[in-house]
Amino acid sequence: MTSAHLEPTDAQMERLIRSAGTESAGTEPAGTEPAGGPPGGTGTVVMLNLLRYREVADYSATPELDPGTPCSGREAYGRYSEAVLPLLAALGGGIEMFGPCHATLIGPEDEEWDDIVLARYPGVAAFVGMVTSPEYRAIAGHRTAALADSRLVPTGAIRP
Repeated sequence: MTSAHLEPTDAQMERLIRSAGTESAGTEPAGTEPAGGPPGGTGTVVMLNLLRYREVADYSATPELDPGTPCSGREAYGRYSEAVLPLLAALGGGIEMFGPCHATLIGPEDEEWDDIVLARYPGVAAFVGMVTSPEYRAIAGHRTAALADSRLVPTGAIRP
């Protein structure tokens, strides 16, 4: 693998906003967006997160968050989770599923993931507003330190 995918780029965020048809990211009150998540809608969005942890967390990009003693990527992701869950709840979102991944059945044989997370947001604008907020940016370094690689896929998934 040539590069890790840890945080969305500005261009990826802009593409997400355009695909949802919202120009006012972060301005709608939580829970007021209509149903019909991406693509093409601004309703509930469920983010599929595939996570591969570092053996040892790398806090070199955010030394101010370094706990002072080495920890595993999984432990660093735990710190991120503890800090991000209240932000997610304040938006009216939540975790739909979290758990271990098993060997890939269909896909590249060398692409393996440790955990999967399905995180629900009231809409794309709520997601963008959260990940661009000063509160989120202050803790995002735990996620970056934790992960060797990840995938973040927005979906319009709903419970049957």
